[in-house]
Order: sequence, then C-alpha cells, then structure tokens
Amino acid sequence: MANPTSTSPVSDAAKEAINKTGAQDAATKASSAAGEAKKTLPKQNEAFRMMGLPRLRLPSRNWSIFLGVTGSFFGAMFYDKYQTKLAREKWCKLVSHITEEPLPSHTLARKVTVYLAAPPGDGLRAARDHFHLYVKPVLVAAAMDWDVVEGRKEGDVRWKTAERIRKRRRAGGEGTPDAEEAYSVESIREKAGTQMYDGVGGDVVVGRNTWKEYVRGTHEGWLGPVDAPVVPGEVGAEGAEPATHTPGLGGVGDAAASLATSAATTRPSLSGSTTDSAQSPVATLSETLESAPATSDDASPTADTPAAEEKKDEPPKPRHPPPYINADAYPSATLSALTPEILGPATSVPFPHILGFRNTPIRVYRFLSRRRVADDVGRQVAAAVLASHRPFEATVSTEGGSGSEVTKELLFEEASWWKTTYKPREPHEEAVWIEECTVDERLAGRMRRFELTSVDEERAKAKAQGKEQRVKVEEEG
Repeated sequence: MANPTSTSPVSDAAKEAINKTGAQDAATKASSAAGEAKKTLPKQNEAFRMMGLPRLRLPSRNWSIFLGVTGSFFGAMFYDKYQTKLAREKWCKLVSHITEEPLPSHTLARKVTVYLAAPPGDGLRAARDHFHLYVKPVLVAAAMDWDVVEGRKEGDVRWKTAERIRKRRRAGGEGTPDAEEAYSVESIREKAGTQMYDGVGGDVVVGRNTWKEYVRGTHEGWLGPVDAPVVPGEVGAEGAEPATHTPGLGGVGDAAASLATSAATTRPSLSGSTTDSAQSPVATLSETLESAPATSDDASPTADTPAAEEKKDEPPKPRHPPPYINADAYPSATLSALTPEILGPATSVPFPHILGFRNTPIRVYRFLSRRRVADDVGRQVAAAVLASHRPFEATVSTEGGSGSEVTKELLFEEASWWKTTYKPREPHEEAVWIEECTVDERLAGRMRRFELTSVDEERAKAKAQGKEQRVKVEEEG
C-alpha cells in the first residue's frame, strides 16, 4: 500500500507546468491591459503632429521651479514698471494745467534750481539718472525751466551755492564789484527789456549729502564775507614775499627785455631809411636767446633741483578755496542786509542709493519697488511746481534725536552710505558729509519748505482714479 504523503516525480512536474502557465497568463493579461490603456489615450492634435511638435505635457520638477522663479521675478518687475508709470503720470497730470496759463512774450518762464551731487562712493551719473527718471518729467509737464547745479566731489555744491549768493550780494552793492558783471546774461537781458518771472522760484535738492552741502553753502553765502579773506603767506597778503626771479638763470623774459632795449637804439628814422646794423625782430630775438648764458643740466626743469624737489613734495591743492566762514562762527557773524525775508523755498528729494555685494537683497527689493520712490519724488516736485510752502519746524523728533527740521531732512539716508564715506579726510579734502548739519536760527527762521495742500492731494487721487473732480475751496475771510 502506497504512502499518501509521498509525492511522485510526475505530479511535481505537473505542478511546475501549471505554475509557469499561470505566470505567462498573468504577463499576457498585464500586457493586454497596458495596450488597452495606450489605446484609450486621447489622440494628438493633427495640426501639431504634422508640424512635428511633441505631445503637450506638464513640465518636470526642475522646469517647474525654474519657470516659477523667473516668471515671478519678471512679473513683479513689469508690474512695478507699470505702477511707476502710473505714479509718474498722476503727478504730471496734477501740474499740467500750468502749461495753459498765458505768459507775456518778454517775460521768462518760472525757473527752479536743481542741486545734484554724486552719492557717496559713486559717480554723478547715478544722480543724473535719478533726476531724469523722477524729477524731470514733472518739470516738463508743467513747462518749467530749471537750472542744474552739479557736484562731482564733496564740497562742489557747497562752493557753488555760496558763490551764487555772493554774486547776488555783489550785484546789490556789497563787497568789491565784479568787472564781468556788465557782460553777464542777467545784465544783457535787463538791457534788452526781458523781465524775470515775478513769483516764487525755489530749489529742488536731491539726496541727503546734497542737502547738507546746500545748507552749508546757504549759511556761508549770507553770513560770511563777500570777498575772500586774505590768508597769511599768499600773494597780496601783508608780510608775504613777492615772487622773484631765480638768480643766475636766464629766461625768455630776459631775452625779450634785451630785445626791446636793442630795438629802441635801432629804430628807423622818419624818412624810412635804416642803418646797416638793423635786423629783423625774429633774427634779433634768436641771436639774443643764443647769446644768453647757457644753463647747466642741473638747472633744467627736470633736474633734481631744490625747487623741483619742493614741488614734488608739495601736497595736493584743494578743489575750491576754504569756506569763508566756519560753522562755529555762525552766532557771531553779521547777517547780510540783502538777505530776503523768505529763503528758497526748497524741497528735499529722497535719493535711495546703496552699494555692496552683501546688500544685494536690499538692492533687488528696491529695484522691484521703484513705484514708491516715483510717488514720493513726484509729490515733492509737484509741491515745488505748485509753489505751496510753509516754514520749517523748529523742533522735530526722529530716531536720531530731536532738532531742527532743516538738520533732520533725509537723515535716514546716512545709514545706507558706503563705509568709506566715514573715513578721515585728507588735509585738502572737505568733510561736509560727515560733519554735523549746523544751522543759524536767523536763517532757519527764513527758510521755507514746499508742501502739498490737502486739496492738491485730493486732486491727485482723483486723477489717479481717472475721475475729474472739481474741488471748490472757499477762501476764509
């Protein structure tokens, strides 16, 4: 009797055959299901297929990240550009009605003075671009004329501002009269009957560094002397030694003097006859130069003479003369009698500017939010065009402390200045940017600041929304 638990070789082979057949059937069913799935996919557009374009599908993970980042950046950039254009147009429309006002043919248009200076650590081109992008469109929309005072280096705006005021004081009879004043543009216009604009002019100052130089130059012009103070040791000062000729060295001047002496002795007679010894002036000058004592090689300009060594060791000269008056002498200085009751008025235009590789995120953020700068600058320039102004406040509170509003204008910009700005200056360099902004109460009380009224603000908002609303203002008795 056979054991039921034992298996025969025939039964095992049968089981293996059955298993193989089942696996083949499963593979066949899977392949058939995949084929059916392929058949159920939608057909490609025949036009795209004939053009050779692949089937459209979602991008991969890496492509999705790339397209999302670049698309977001360019979208933010174009949105900011569009909003910047709208902000600029809003303030241009607010002042465009001035172009329709009649002006006599012999009267000049209203003119404002724009003060520009190179920002710390950068060149003047950055300030010019800022002016052309945000300030100039509003002035052009109002048919305004402007005069630009530029400064490439620290102290240029200070000197030019003070010199303009001193020129005005000389024209009023103070100090030594200027001999070239009779040939100036103003005098020629006065003789031709051209009249200046009878109204408020104004100043537009771009940036904190320019503002500090503007304030310093204004104080120097009205509080300092009209004529340059005499410095001991200079030519013309008392006790200064006059320049003398170096002994033992001949020059062209000596040759010219000897030529004039010889020409007097050989002057031709009235009859036109000359002596046989008379020669042409050119020949006489050449002979005189040849007969002059020859100098040695040590006396040549390129030789290492004591004078040449002193010239090499001479420190570089400053770009402009020193200030006519220092800030600590303001209280004891005498205010000019020609000082007007209202100085300016002036407005300070923000100029955000930052350098450095580590500040790249801040620079990118500012690049994508220039619409705020356009709106702020447009508001300040529009206030200058509409000529609505008020006195500066005597005391304001800021993060840097309390003080006069004149000294606190655009104070927040100093935190973004380049680090080399605060390095000690050389003896021939000025340090207006890093010094304290000092004002005199007599001038600070006369300074005025442009500011928009609430009525103008409402008009600007209405124009931004595309609604022309006429705001009626009732004059107070």
